[in-house]
Amino acid sequence: MIKQRIRPATPADIPAITRIYAHAVEYGTASFELDPPDETEMSRRMNELLSRNFPYLVAELGGAVAGYAYAGPYRARPAYRFTVENSVYVASDAHRRGVGKALLEELIEASAKRGFRLMIAVIGDSKQAASIAVHEATGFKHVGVFENIGYKFDRWLDTVLMQRALGPGATTPP
Repeated sequence: MIKQRIRPATPADIPAITRIYAHAVEYGTASFELDPPDETEMSRRMNELLSRNFPYLVAELGGAVAGYAYAGPYRARPAYRFTVENSVYVASDAHRRGVGKALLEELIEASAKRGFRLMIAVIGDSKQAASIAVHEATGFKHVGVFENIGYKFDRWLDTVLMQRALGPGATTPP
């Protein structure tokens, strides 16, 4: 079995991250983007999150980047500053190997260590059974569905909303 390693993402990971995301945009419904961004844009996005102390991770299998995950702001208004939204993408050839779950577990821990109190999952397409199951397995609960909110691949798509507390959650003030 190939050993998996989760580590902080670096600028050197951008080509692999861009390829993984491009495949998700072009062939999947996890992202509602229609055209995959290039490496310059993906680098800009990573730098924006890292400059604001959000966690950004990659998973390696056999030394190659097999997936990535990051937490970012849920919304811009200041009252949301303790809430993050997660994103997890796994290379198509690494599906069903525990990469997504390992990334999400590390992302949860890294976000809690940074003082965030709630993580939101906005899962594109209610038919994303694997993503929903990974979130359930890591402590997320369902909080709702936006029905028919996006249109991609000639069909309407739902968005599944899930959440989980980080650290003490809302039991104490920040």
